[in-house]
Amino acid sequence: MSRLFDTLALYGISAVLAVAFYYQLVLGELPCPLCALQRVGFLVAGVGLMLNLRTGTSAANYGLVLLTAVAAGSASLRQIALHVVPGTGSYGSALFGMHFYTWAFVAYGALIVYVGVMLFAVTAGRSVHAARLNGFQVGAFGVFVALAAANVIAFLLECGLGPCPDDPIGYLLLPGAP
Repeated sequence: MSRLFDTLALYGISAVLAVAFYYQLVLGELPCPLCALQRVGFLVAGVGLMLNLRTGTSAANYGLVLLTAVAAGSASLRQIALHVVPGTGSYGSALFGMHFYTWAFVAYGALIVYVGVMLFAVTAGRSVHAARLNGFQVGAFGVFVALAAANVIAFLLECGLGPCPDDPIGYLLLPGAP
């Protein structure tokens, strides 16, 4: 059962990345450095879930997801704190009334709860070993890897090999592009 839940969680992370990528490419909202850090957190958390699916459920793999969720969730909380004071503005547009950094904080909190429940379930039950991936799991891998690669390329185009600008207005390596 943990394989099904890990697969669904991987699809969930892919959905988060896809929405952020849509806002970046279609709506022209470039991610700030803290936004980029939060996206990297989703990428690393996805790798932890992929490891569970590929090599078997492991507390170490869940540990990677947990530590990543705590670190990237802290970046989300930092960004919320930057904009919580009235009159300081916000960064990016809102989705269902909350900005993406707030949604990221909620998602990382959900990941922390998910990992806690799964660690309890895995240690209370028997160990799950690596098994052949089914089509649903291969699909989760494919979607996640494609989104991860696209995000890495987009970050390279936006920032080059240096630090990203605090308030990006275009792609460094694509002059003239929004």
